[in-house]
Amino acid sequence: MATRILDIGIAEAGGEWTGLDGYDRALFLIRLGARPLGMVTVPVRDGAVARGTVHRAIGPAIRRELAVELARRSHFSPPQGSVRSATIAICTRDRPDDLSRALAALTSFADLGQEILVVDNCPSTEATRQLVAGFPSVRYVLEPVKGLDNARNRALTEARGEVVAFIDDDAVAEAGWLDALLRGFEDPRVACVTGLTMPLELETEAQEVFEALAGFSRRGFARRTFSSPPTHPLATGGIGAGANMAIRRDLLHSIGPFDPALDAGTPTKSGGDHEYMTRILRAGHHIVYEPGAVNWHRHRRSWEELVATMQGYGVGVYAGWTRAFLVDHDWGVFRRALGWFRHEQLPALVRATFAPSTDRPRDLRWAELRGCWQGPFAYLRARRQAAGGATLD
Repeated sequence: MATRILDIGIAEAGGEWTGLDGYDRALFLIRLGARPLGMVTVPVRDGAVARGTVHRAIGPAIRRELAVELARRSHFSPPQGSVRSATIAICTRDRPDDLSRALAALTSFADLGQEILVVDNCPSTEATRQLVAGFPSVRYVLEPVKGLDNARNRALTEARGEVVAFIDDDAVAEAGWLDALLRGFEDPRVACVTGLTMPLELETEAQEVFEALAGFSRRGFARRTFSSPPTHPLATGGIGAGANMAIRRDLLHSIGPFDPALDAGTPTKSGGDHEYMTRILRAGHHIVYEPGAVNWHRHRRSWEELVATMQGYGVGVYAGWTRAFLVDHDWGVFRRALGWFRHEQLPALVRATFAPSTDRPRDLRWAELRGCWQGPFAYLRARRQAAGGATLD
């Protein structure tokens, strides 16, 4: 099974699409101008999507976002308090092919006064340095200590912009991505803005299943503002992800750096972005989810990579909660962990075990659960290594 991804304006929804041979389905991102309203997935028959199929598939959620956007445009007022400068940061390690695609998109942006910074995290070759040399407007920085959060912290210290916009090396930003993120900072209470991340391709079973179970686009198409309360600081998974996230650089001094014992390159595998969002909320700041800030992420293509990713997500969630208990002395992590297991993980695991299907793979649910059990021990190990200056693996 493979899904063709198409990006269309809402006025085109009544048309037909041909030349889709080899695809079982088509996913349409529906927009009004540049603003994404929602997405629909329809079957492909004989290499085509018949006329009117997409229009009929448009549901109330997209129509509601259309009405909201039209109302917003009719009452538009000039933005106030916009940030003055921005740094786009890509933290990368040994993925020059993906990075080349990401940089090609970023360097084609209109000049908003932004700088582009590549942080090369403990590389095993000179490939990234050589690649970046071919982009004269991009600044290269080497961070020798392995770990994504170490690279993020290096980006914050090296950045010249007031806001640092992070994007993964395997993601491609749209032309209006940075501008949409920066508009979220018009309110001085906002310390972090996240965006909508769509799948760059859905060519393999692993990519299809990831998008269904944990895809970044599942956060929706409505602009939302998060603060605590009512948002629980430990429930940041629905706010956004580090693949599409901008933060005020002065957070480095007010709430501290990212935790070097979390995320890729350490035993904890993930979780550094969501733990940092937890601290942002605890400090009384707001976080905005802005679906107008669109980038496109290449999901892992093989099943083995997908299993490792899901296990890593489980490790990262419980590692972050372990940090919240040990560092922030938050006893609420036990209630949060029990509630997540009882109301989400256990029912999903039961369904996957006794009624397995292509959208409920048993091995992925077990991989996530194994990761959860490993999370606290992984954090303790990573914290010892970070304190001792050891290279994290």
